[in-house]
Amino acid sequence: MGATALAGATWTACQAPESEGTAPAPGPSALGAPVRRYGERSPFEKVARGVRDSKTPEAASSRTPLDETYGIITPSALHFERHHAGVPDIDPSTHKLLIHGLVERSLLFSMDELKRLPSISRVHFVECSGNSGGEWSAKGAPTVQLSHGLASCSEWTGVPLRILLEEAGVKPEGKWILAEGDDACRMQRSVTLEKALEDGIVAYGQNGEALRPEQGYPLRLILPGWEGNTNVKWLRRVKVTQGPQYVKDETSKYTELMEDGQAWIFTFEMDAKSVITSPSGGHAISKPGFHEITGLAWSGRGKIMSVEVSTDGGASWTEADVQDPVYSRAFTRFRMPWKWDGGESVLLSRCTDESGYVQPSREELIAERGRYSAYHCNRIKGWRVAADGSVSNAEA
Repeated sequence: MGATALAGATWTACQAPESEGTAPAPGPSALGAPVRRYGERSPFEKVARGVRDSKTPEAASSRTPLDETYGIITPSALHFERHHAGVPDIDPSTHKLLIHGLVERSLLFSMDELKRLPSISRVHFVECSGNSGGEWSAKGAPTVQLSHGLASCSEWTGVPLRILLEEAGVKPEGKWILAEGDDACRMQRSVTLEKALEDGIVAYGQNGEALRPEQGYPLRLILPGWEGNTNVKWLRRVKVTQGPQYVKDETSKYTELMEDGQAWIFTFEMDAKSVITSPSGGHAISKPGFHEITGLAWSGRGKIMSVEVSTDGGASWTEADVQDPVYSRAFTRFRMPWKWDGGESVLLSRCTDESGYVQPSREELIAERGRYSAYHCNRIKGWRVAADGSVSNAEA
């Protein structure tokens, strides 16, 4: 049963001012701003992506401020970025998508032709496989943006990849595909034909409008729940193959080194993961009393079934409310009421997905996978609330 009650918390409702006749200060007397052609945020809102410094800014990343977002949808302008050769400037009127390889007939689609085909809209997260890479260490990152900001969630609109592959006619020996982007490095990834047919989307829309350039405009591949680099941006061709092609983007990186010196490759699914976004590192709690603990959970295996929260460093756990809607392979918002007594507390969250997988501690993760990987880190993250209300990384 979720924590739907206030869990014994007492709180002070809004009360009338001491002088009953006192009214709020009047609003502006002048006319407001005129209608604009494209909406902008209030100048009082300063939320922004964090950009990682790099000697080669074209091969860099930016991180979503998850602790500054509400609900489960990431605004398109705040969706994280990870590029290998910068953001290309592509004219959609000349862009083409080629379907070829082990097919009965090669097909070449313009953007207009793709948009004439049956479309779908689905909410899914995209997460870089290197997200939380620093959390393999005992210390970890000081804020949610730094520890988990290479993950975002959007509504994606486009054509099911299955339609394009069926129209081309996949030959019996075709078992994999190679997806290639139209950026300067020709980013490529091999993925299984089974996944492509199951739920792959050739997307041209994000959150109700065209893809942003840094998200693959005018076309990107979405493979729900699989590591971000397989969701190839600026998609230009899909080649059906007998097996994986072992291209540079899946051999020089995105492999996981094991304790015995061998490396895992093609570890596609992103494991179940959660993080408390409020209160979290860098925040401050003003005073003891009622507060809401909230965060995000997601899994590449399907739906999130439950999230537990601990306020005493894992000594005890309470089931949080999982907020509807709960989509498969998408962010899920969880909430739990909490009465802070003013003492030091350590906040943790762990989730369980519909496969029964439970998010592990760092020690459990290392016992299974060793300590040399830089990818797929989904360990439990903790935040320490000090007596003065300041919130910091629990392992610092």
